Amino acid sequence: MTPSPPALLIAGHGTRDEAGAEAFRAFVRELGDRHPELPVAGGFIELSPPPLGDAVTGLVERGVRRFAAVPLMLVSAGHAKGDIPAALAREKERHPGITYTYGRPLGPHPSLLRVLERRIDEALGTADGREDVTVLLVGRGSTDPDANAEVHKAARLLWEGRGYAGVETAFVSLAAPDVPGGLDRCARLGARRIVVLPYFLFTGILPDRVRRQTEEWAAAHPDVEVRSADVIGPEPELLDLVWERYEEAVRGDLRMNCDSCVYRIALPGFEDKVGLRQQPHFHPDDDGHHHGHGHHHGGHAHAH
Repeated sequence: MTPSPPALLIAGHGTRDEAGAEAFRAFVRELGDRHPELPVAGGFIELSPPPLGDAVTGLVERGVRRFAAVPLMLVSAGHAKGDIPAALAREKERHPGITYTYGRPLGPHPSLLRVLERRIDEALGTADGREDVTVLLVGRGSTDPDANAEVHKAARLLWEGRGYAGVETAFVSLAAPDVPGGLDRCARLGARRIVVLPYFLFTGILPDRVRRQTEEWAAAHPDVEVRSADVIGPEPELLDLVWERYEEAVRGDLRMNCDSCVYRIALPGFEDKVGLRQQPHFHPDDDGHHHGHGHHHGGHAHAH
């Protein structure tokens, strides 16, 4: 007899904004409707009901003994690295006999980059070219430099191959530059058309703050065209990506940066590299350190 697949537990950050919290809960319900073959539940680490512990208890009461937890977060900061694992360990003590695997955050997956590109197009609302458009990607901000660096990675991947004048980064809390500082930087670099793009999944207090600060800066700088884009939202791409993270966790296939590897994924402007045979090479500026970097990447690109 084939065992039933593990349940899916979605872990959210939480927000004091009820519309944002309800967007998360609706997203969990939609995932459950998409996958009636297994129990799906979701809960928050803080600020919003239901708490993650209640979601686990609900699964246990439905007879679940195995589940895969996916953090519904774009970057791996303190919540994904510490708070959620600690909460899951606590639930394992509270419910003896349950087992779980833990998936990875969403990251700058190509499908989400396509949604971000769509949000920029919607904000521009014209058929004009992109060559004079500077995008300011605004992340949540963290005291974890690794998490902030992931926002910079997303910005670079969004820039590559899409024809924008540039993609800069800013943060709405805890990290510099803030939104006005990021817009100042864009202007100093010569930008005359700017789209401020919130790097958030759902609406909430922080995305609203990004929009308000953008409007205030734009009012003080009438010589620069500034537009605000929407958050990612519960798009089909997001539903598919959460399911992909679930399947990775179930298989134990927790890969590193394969999502954005040009030898695995067709990224804009680099489509010809997919599946390309890798040859060992060296970097002449490495002071004689002639390592087989290409051989390593060949294994990365094809071994999976």
